[in-house]
Amino acid sequence: MSELDNKFKSALAGKKIPPLTLDNKWHRLFTQTQPDKRLQRLEKEIGELLKKQSIANTEIKKIKRLKKTLMQEIMENATASSSGNEKAIKKAEENKRLLEECNEKIAGYEDELFEVPREIDKANKELMLLTMQICYDRLKTNGREIAELSEWIARVREELKENVIRKEEMEEINHELYSYMHDIFGAEVIDIFDMKYLENQSGKKEK
Repeated sequence: MSELDNKFKSALAGKKIPPLTLDNKWHRLFTQTQPDKRLQRLEKEIGELLKKQSIANTEIKKIKRLKKTLMQEIMENATASSSGNEKAIKKAEENKRLLEECNEKIAGYEDELFEVPREIDKANKELMLLTMQICYDRLKTNGREIAELSEWIARVREELKENVIRKEEMEEINHELYSYMHDIFGAEVIDIFDMKYLENQSGKKEK
């Protein structure tokens, strides 16, 4: 791990960052790039951990509902079992066994819920650091290309400006030439040469 990564991790210590994979904007960061295997691995890992967390929460709720039902049955059968009703006694014993099983399962899922958020946070911070690395690399690459394009645009703009000036100068020269010729030779002569000149120009274009 680089010194820079250590600094980033120190800066992120204690900060709660929501899972990036649940943020649509995070996914949009990579719509125009080649898939990165490191990102895909962390995305998959976080997805599996979130699924595990969701299952644990759902199972705890289901088991607690079952516990409530079992407790209700135990209370309802308390009188019958205390009076020696064999069927009620067996039912009470079975319910107690199921209650213990429920408690064990809840404890197991609660252990998962204690560890899973830490694992999610760890993977999520790794994903964040990797995301920042990839994005800043892209920013640098794009920045270099933007600078190159800016230089090219500046050169072309300058060249365009020079050509516009040259075009205007040539148009002005043509205007002066034609005006002087018109004054020297007269309109009638110029009209004849205009026709001849335009015919020659038209013939050249057709060829």
